[in-house]
Amino acid sequence: MRLRFLGTGTSMGIPVIGCSCAVCTSPNPHNRRTRTSALLDTGQETILFDAGPDFRTQALAAGLTRIDAVLLTHSHFDHVAGLDDLRPLCHYGRCVPVYGNPRTLADVRERFAYAFTDTSTGSTRPSLELRPVAEQFAIGSTTVQAFDILHGTWTITGYRVGGLGYVTDASAIPPASWDLLGGLDVLVLNALRYTAHPTHYTVAEALEVIAALQPQRAFLVHMTHAIEHDAASALLPPGVAFAHDGLEVTVE
Repeated sequence: MRLRFLGTGTSMGIPVIGCSCAVCTSPNPHNRRTRTSALLDTGQETILFDAGPDFRTQALAAGLTRIDAVLLTHSHFDHVAGLDDLRPLCHYGRCVPVYGNPRTLADVRERFAYAFTDTSTGSTRPSLELRPVAEQFAIGSTTVQAFDILHGTWTITGYRVGGLGYVTDASAIPPASWDLLGGLDVLVLNALRYTAHPTHYTVAEALEVIAALQPQRAFLVHMTHAIEHDAASALLPPGVAFAHDGLEVTVE
């Protein structure tokens, strides 16, 4: 499988509007982070993890021509605002399945109500089929495992596909979900900043999770402008890296 990090930034993206800090003004392209999203090519299916407000730009950069399903972690704006940009991929009445937990899908139906009601004849709308996640389900020939993650007081969704574990916006992983993350080749995990936050792992907390789960490799995402890519990368243990927009990795 091939995983492409479409975006690796937090909800405001990097650079942050109006900020003149060293990271936001850095010429290093790895310090420019669009909102967190990823694309998995299994060899048979193309699966999108979240569709934030930068999805159109990300899709063009990736040369994206097809999406077989979208796996939503939760319904915050920076993870769903790009769902309308799936319209060009809904050819000839083809629906794109969108998976999430019941709260996530209810929020999507409310925010994108025009996509689910026939009230404007002749207009183009994204053709989305909302599908509640099961503990395990199939997207074509690909088996997906969904599990609960805590995002502050919210219960959101993480995913496992083969040797890939995808967890973002986590502040804790429940014990039952922890058991599903053993033996990973690649773990994707959020690491917001160095200082404490009520709804996201810090870098230190993410490293503790990685040390306990012991994946072969781990990639950190959803970083704020507190993280300068090169300087912060030099402090990471072996097998752990800060992902950057456009990075592609092979997953066993």
